[in-house]
Amino acid sequence: MNIKQKGFTLIELLVVIAIIGLLAGIVLVSLGGARESAQDARRQTDIRNIGTALELCYGDASCNVANAYITNAGASGLNFSIGSHMAVVPTDPVGSVPYDWDDNTAAGDDQSYCVSATLSDDSIFCASENGVAGTTTAAANVIGNCCGL
Repeated sequence: MNIKQKGFTLIELLVVIAIIGLLAGIVLVSLGGARESAQDARRQTDIRNIGTALELCYGDASCNVANAYITNAGASGLNFSIGSHMAVVPTDPVGSVPYDWDDNTAAGDDQSYCVSATLSDDSIFCASENGVAGTTTAAANVIGNCCGL
């Protein structure tokens, strides 16, 4: 009498587990680029939103001195608001570092600002009173050369 056993051998199960592990590893590695792209998209959105809040605050006397951009009180690393237009200034998605911006208040020119973020490829994305732009220049987040704006 020949009895046939049903089921899988240990070798077959180990081969299937190894193949699943290999496929899972490939998927995890391929998602790294998507994660960086998502973080960069968030940085760009945050910079645009901060620029919009600064523009709204510019003409709002209850937010700041009328017709002047608010100074960067967040340079110390504290989260703060931009008047009633942005309750909490967002932080970078990696490291929770607050975004920084420069204004010319000390020079007597409160009509300019430049807010920037460094992207994952080390390029810089900027917003100023003239709009938004990206650049690869290292010293781009200064008044007068805000990513060429």
